[in-house]
Amino acid sequence: MVDRFIDDYLLYLLARASDEVSAGFHARLKSHGLQVAEWRVLATLSDGDGLRLGDLASAALQRQPTMTKIVDRMERAGLVERRSGAKDRRQVRVHITPSGRRRLAAALNDAKSHEADVLSRYGEDDSARLKSLLRSLIAQHTEDAPVDPPVG
Repeated sequence: MVDRFIDDYLLYLLARASDEVSAGFHARLKSHGLQVAEWRVLATLSDGDGLRLGDLASAALQRQPTMTKIVDRMERAGLVERRSGAKDRRQVRVHITPSGRRRLAAALNDAKSHEADVLSRYGEDDSARLKSLLRSLIAQHTEDAPVDPPVG
């Protein structure tokens, strides 16, 4: 039984779930010398060939002016670097450095372990369904995101 409006309000539930599940992992990030925003940048850059600042800001859940400051700080720390595009030198992309990859490696293992622990309570089918529903929700509210078909 739900007593209060907020206890059944989707946006509150999403925010609350994120806050509760993220808290333990965010504490682990400190042991890797990373702030949450830095983790998001490194994790986002880990699988690709660099991103434009605006795309990186979007993926890392930051506004572009804030992302510029984060990237500046991370560049000074040697974790990322800006590179001009080969075809268009005005097109600058942010890339993870070898030092950034080393810093990310242990944190990535912790992330995978934390996720496995969280999802172990739900089983494989429910975990896949939860992720699919969340990706679908995101895609329906984002112009460029691909839509996954529902699982199950």
